[in-house]
Amino acid sequence: MASVEVILKQDIEGLGQRYDIVRVRPGYAWNYLIPKGYAELATEGAKRHLAAHLRQIAHKLAQEKAAAEQLAAELRQLKLRLPMLAGKEGKLFGAVTPQQIVSLLAEKGYTLERRQVHFPVPVRTLGQYEVEIRLHREVSVTLPLEVVPQEEE
Repeated sequence: MASVEVILKQDIEGLGQRYDIVRVRPGYAWNYLIPKGYAELATEGAKRHLAAHLRQIAHKLAQEKAAAEQLAAELRQLKLRLPMLAGKEGKLFGAVTPQQIVSLLAEKGYTLERRQVHFPVPVRTLGQYEVEIRLHREVSVTLPLEVVPQEEE
């Protein structure tokens, strides 16, 4: 049975991941994958282009990871201290939010997004906590957070 090679342009369940070169039946390639834009024919030129593109992607990902590791090394030196309004038993009026952590880090000169901040446990009382900052898919750092009572003016 004849088959053709195609380069997948997106993940297709049961067939492969994006940028994989797979062998499929000609009818499946010509009547479904290629017209829908899910794949392209794997000619020698297309394979060379794919190899160059994958090298560029790998280089860019390596640079992003290196920058995240450098930022993680800087962030590990920090100890965060957040003043919050609290009741007599130490219960906060509200909870600590990722946006408050982002604002604390912005005051120290670090620009992050709130979706990068994760709390292992919700922070609703005064005390010591840990906050996870996810800088990259493979790089995260855990920062100590001390929630202290805010001085009323």
